[in-house]
Amino acid sequence: MFKTYSMQLAGRTLIIENGKMAGLANGSVLVKYGDTVVLANVTASKEPKEGIDFFPLSVEYEERLYSVGKIPGSFQKKEGKPSEKAILTSRAIDRPMRPLFPKDFRNDVVIDCLVLSVDQDNSPEVCAMIGAATATAISDIPFNGPTASVNVGYVNDEIIINPTLNQRAESRLNLTVAGTKTKITMIEAGANEIPDDIMLEAIKVAHVEIKRICDFIEQITKEIGKKKFEYKHFVTDEELYFLIEQEYKTKMYEAVQATDKEVRDANIENLTEQIEASYCEKNGEDALEEKKQDIEDCIYKLEKKCVREMILNEHKRVDGRAVDEIRPLSCEVGLLPRTHGSALFTRGQTQVLSVATLGMKSEEQILDGIDEEESKRYMHHYNFPGYSVGEAKTSRGPGRREIGHGALAEKALVPVLPSEEEFPYSIRVVSEVLSSNGSTSQASICGSTLALMDAGVPIKKPVAGISTGLVTDSENPDNYIMLTDIQGLEDFFGDMDFKVGGTKDGITAIQVDIKIDGLTYDIIKEAFERTRKAREYILDEVMLKVLPKPRESMSKYAPKIINITINPEKIRDVIGTGGKVINKIIAETGVKIDIEDDGKVFIYSTDSEGANKALKMIEDITREIENNGIYEGTVTKIMPFGAFVDVGGGKEGLLHISKISKKRVAKIEDVLHVGDKITVKVYEIDDQGRINLTKKDV
Repeated sequence: MFKTYSMQLAGRTLIIENGKMAGLANGSVLVKYGDTVVLANVTASKEPKEGIDFFPLSVEYEERLYSVGKIPGSFQKKEGKPSEKAILTSRAIDRPMRPLFPKDFRNDVVIDCLVLSVDQDNSPEVCAMIGAATATAISDIPFNGPTASVNVGYVNDEIIINPTLNQRAESRLNLTVAGTKTKITMIEAGANEIPDDIMLEAIKVAHVEIKRICDFIEQITKEIGKKKFEYKHFVTDEELYFLIEQEYKTKMYEAVQATDKEVRDANIENLTEQIEASYCEKNGEDALEEKKQDIEDCIYKLEKKCVREMILNEHKRVDGRAVDEIRPLSCEVGLLPRTHGSALFTRGQTQVLSVATLGMKSEEQILDGIDEEESKRYMHHYNFPGYSVGEAKTSRGPGRREIGHGALAEKALVPVLPSEEEFPYSIRVVSEVLSSNGSTSQASICGSTLALMDAGVPIKKPVAGISTGLVTDSENPDNYIMLTDIQGLEDFFGDMDFKVGGTKDGITAIQVDIKIDGLTYDIIKEAFERTRKAREYILDEVMLKVLPKPRESMSKYAPKIINITINPEKIRDVIGTGGKVINKIIAETGVKIDIEDDGKVFIYSTDSEGANKALKMIEDITREIENNGIYEGTVTKIMPFGAFVDVGGGKEGLLHISKISKKRVAKIEDVLHVGDKITVKVYEIDDQGRINLTKKDV
């Protein structure tokens, strides 16, 4: 039966409908918020996926350009692979929901959010997150929700829930918060140096609305929710685990306490071989083959238990650091001679090479999506090859994780970039992960800041990034230990990855991943304090000692820019018929030229002589000829009574024989020839626009 429900959210009506569309999905709702409409569906396989040790959740956020009345700009005129924004939204839907499914659930679950209509004042991303949570809550799929999400802005010192398009344009903050009725489950933010206390307050204000939405979803679930189906529970063989723990826990405890990741991995591998050999000796090879997966699961569980107990009970980390200690840091700049800027940033065994490239304004990225934004001049890309973790795997291009990490670094750096008027370049930074043992995305923020400074980009302030982790007591959630600068093992076995990028004065980006049911305000507050102190240390003690400020001059291989503004009506004269004029300028000078509709002209060249020549040619073409003006001209034609001179702006004037010199000139050819460059003055422009010139009166 068709049902419709509504509530007020940020002064607008949020409507959730069920029973009209997608009746064969396990759960389906249509979410309406203003004129934004999103269809959210969730389905699950009837049987679990065999041979895996994780929950196989897939989230798809599908943008359709018909939702904003556009036809795709591709050759095929249809949507292709998901946009970067769609991939990031899929991740934002996934992160708060994944921890709320049963940990021993192995059935395939697919959440699909289809954007049908977009009103730019009402975020389709937030609608999709609410829709996904609602569809799952009312379905028969096991789920410990509900969860809900809102967007938060900060305009004129006021925290605003679900800001409109105009408010977002003025906002210093673009924050998305997800949570349950009791805790925060996801934070994603881009910000313009927002202080910790304001960020925490924004999260608290968001949580008030999240609780209201959760109540709303619970009411819907009580009325139309399906009974959750029974599923096959995947649990570790407790008897086998007890035997392995009894005999090998002490050895495991010793094995994980190696500072070097490779040594630690080798220790675990050797211990695994011992355990398997012992089991084979007692039970035979056939029994070992049958129980091999169970043994591996038990070893993983034991390793995780040892690491967590060591941290929680002894406040001791596997590499011997204090809980608030950062791994050894180092960085270098200017490593690559032909690139425009480069930096190598190393934190422990995590190492990232960031390379900056400056380009023409026309080289900015064109966006063909459902947002108002049509292009961006700063692009940050992140690559994570197999060799960075010692794996022999070929590159298949950046996946969702890589795209997410690149976007996080991009958010962190955008607020400190110079304006287009100050620095009219397109900027691309690529972060190549060379070695990974945790927090590579934060290392890429640090390395990219230095690469931009090395390239001579006049950034407003340097930015650093750091991640904190968390280990909680399953028996007592109030008992927890927070870890500054987590390495890979602490990320795998811990409960949180709280990533924060920012300057000394405030936060510019946040991304939070958790594996538990949520975070308290106290945990979030402590994470902000830890990351702020760590950022200050990284900036003062390492980064700024290597490069205190942006270089005053750019690489000789970077394009130099000369920019002028011409009368927009003269643009056609500079371009010429079929581009004939501008192509001639480019061919003669070797420059690249961008011209905007408002008359701004950008000349790019690594050769200053060529750039100045192109500038003069454009100035000549666009010159406004005025009475009494003095101009550098070119003789184009000789006549018995005088010479015609091109004075620029597509205009020719007559230089009469009597106006050439104060001395008598008997024959023009005696003093002037076609092609001569001469300085002349306009002494008259008659009623018909004819220009009369003098040389003797200059």
